Amino acid sequence: MSRTPQQIFERYVYAGAITRNADALAENFTEDGVFEAPLISAGAGFPSRMVGREEIRSVMAAYYERQASDNRAPNLEKSGYVLHTTSDPDVFIAEVDTVFDGDREDVSVSLVQIFRIRDGKIARLRDYFAPDLVS
Repeated sequence: MSRTPQQIFERYVYAGAITRNADALAENFTEDGVFEAPLISAGAGFPSRMVGREEIRSVMAAYYERQASDNRAPNLEKSGYVLHTTSDPDVFIAEVDTVFDGDREDVSVSLVQIFRIRDGKIARLRDYFAPDLVS
């Protein structure tokens, strides 16, 4: 059975942003899946491109380990997203507004993600987020 864009997106978010589970995150991708972060510059603390499920798994596991002391989790009640389907049934776009509870005020992060799907898994993800989030 084919997954809907909403199911694919929610699984991806749960594995990554919510649980920080690199194995589960990687399983959302095809074997040859590509994760791109085009706004990230060379030498940043996060790669601008990962190719293949195993590279995504290992890089994200290391990234999540570095972030282990950061107990900030998205406030799901304040956060939101809008999914946009396209004329290509294998492509959808997510507009995401994530809110983190802050000590004095909330911190809001907005981003856009473009998903290309193959056989119900992510074949290519282009994640346009602020580079200073992963420094």
